[in-house]
Amino acid sequence: MVITQTLAGQNSVYTWCRDHRLHHRYSDTDADPHNSKRGFFFCHIGWLMHKKHPYVKEFGKMINMSDLQGDWMVMFQKKYYIVLYPILAILLPVWVPVYYFGETWWNSLFVSFFARYVCQLHGTWCVNSLAHLYGTRPYDKNLQPVESWFVSFLSLGEGWHNYHHAFPWDYKAAELTMHFNLSASIIRFFERIGLAYELKSASTDIVASRVLRTGDGSHYKMGTEKGRAAVTTWGPLHPLNPTYNTTLKAPDAILKPRELTPCS
Repeated sequence: MVITQTLAGQNSVYTWCRDHRLHHRYSDTDADPHNSKRGFFFCHIGWLMHKKHPYVKEFGKMINMSDLQGDWMVMFQKKYYIVLYPILAILLPVWVPVYYFGETWWNSLFVSFFARYVCQLHGTWCVNSLAHLYGTRPYDKNLQPVESWFVSFLSLGEGWHNYHHAFPWDYKAAELTMHFNLSASIIRFFERIGLAYELKSASTDIVASRVLRTGDGSHYKMGTEKGRAAVTTWGPLHPLNPTYNTTLKAPDAILKPRELTPCS
């Protein structure tokens, strides 16, 4: 896992997890590293071009990371990331086509590193942008994240984002696993061979209770006529349309510092 995460080039496991925990704890506020309330460009890529908001720095220091601090592999990667990344993510992928397939170094560099990296990053960033802006909220209408078939298709299952934020501890990151959710299948495979264990998942009753209590009415099974009628797109009304959206009002922004509380 640490090796493949290094290949992704999205900083170390430790830093990525800290920012992700911060994102969940203060989602779509100024303490969120990629706050979608600041617009599409910011939450897609602009957050990497700006200095971190003071709240991100302040509340990021309060995130409990003791579990990862006790993992020697995570801490080893964090310490030597600047060395591991160019070897595993640049040199090795570029060298393989050159050595085994007679490709030129320049062609291999542009395809095996730059093209791969750009496509992978934009697919990942769509989870922060499209999956927080264009879609439905069948599990909790009070959460900014949405359900997006399009983003799930791009990210192998990470676009069922309203569910993921409603039940962040569910390993599937989705209610259903048969629709564009290869990530859940990979986790179950690792469970079968003993590399993953104690997988947590929300029960059917818990999901149903949340849908009926806080959903926007667009749920495929327990939705309402009003909720389903509110679904719209720019162009064809189809879940694979990246603008698949709801006309129901999005949650209000939470921006005032007094409304943000640190993690325990």
